[in-house]
Amino acid sequence: MILTDINLTSEVTFALLGFSDYPELQVPLFLLFLAIYSFSVVGNIGMMIIIKINPKLHTPMYFFLSHLSFADFCYSSIIAPKMLVNLVVEDRTISFLGCIMQFFFFCTFVVTELILFAVMAYDRFVAVCNPLLYTVVMSQRLCALLVLGSYAWGVVCSLTLTCSALNLYFRGFNTINHFFCELSSLIALSCSDSHLTQLLLFIVATFNEISTLLIILTSYLFIVVTALKMHSSSGHRKVFSTCASHMTAITIFHGTILFLYCVPNSKNSRHTVKVASLFYTVVIPMLNPLIYSLRNKDVKDTVSKLMNVRKFSQ
Repeated sequence: MILTDINLTSEVTFALLGFSDYPELQVPLFLLFLAIYSFSVVGNIGMMIIIKINPKLHTPMYFFLSHLSFADFCYSSIIAPKMLVNLVVEDRTISFLGCIMQFFFFCTFVVTELILFAVMAYDRFVAVCNPLLYTVVMSQRLCALLVLGSYAWGVVCSLTLTCSALNLYFRGFNTINHFFCELSSLIALSCSDSHLTQLLLFIVATFNEISTLLIILTSYLFIVVTALKMHSSSGHRKVFSTCASHMTAITIFHGTILFLYCVPNSKNSRHTVKVASLFYTVVIPMLNPLIYSLRNKDVKDTVSKLMNVRKFSQ
């Protein structure tokens, strides 16, 4: 029986429907998503380069931001290329191994990003509430450990869910009504008992979302209390400018994920789920570099210098 299940699973093929319901929109959607993905790649790689070459940005906050940009680049690049190809070809199939690998790497970097947002909230808490001890508390060693822990936890969560998914088996040709290999979609197509995988998915997703949100909300609660104790308006503006970009990015990212949790499980909601999933897999990785760069003078100055150097060299 076990050998039969393995053989069945190894011969399985999936088809990602994506946005095939709208054939007349395939080319416009391809051009739109290609533009978004291109901006995302340029923005995130550019942010990493800018942080690397500007000594003023060699601080814990930008160290975390460079890894956030790396996570954004990675998980959008895991999803977008296949989605773009499926918009212009009729063969939208993907193998079982390809589907599992896509989910594994996507899950790894999404969980890593969740943890990094919480780490960055803690960094802002220390910067605002304990400014005199900031360089001592946020040492290079602690920053490195926090980033390493973010990646490690992402791998642990992803391995747990992937190993559970590997215990499922499927028969023949399966259609996934999505543009990437989402685990809940795989569970719905499984021919085996999927209760354990469903439970693990619920536990991992809920734990990561609630725990990171608690860290973020607690950090910003202390930040707000500290800001209210400041008597000068310049102090309030400084706190706001320090945290505004991070809060904007967090609100968009967590808001989208929470919205996906709230969408009712019905056929009519599939288009809504696709749009929301598209937002946090492709659009948010493009927005994050813009959010963090537009409000930062050092980043804008570095970009201006690079552009001037390029003009001069031409």
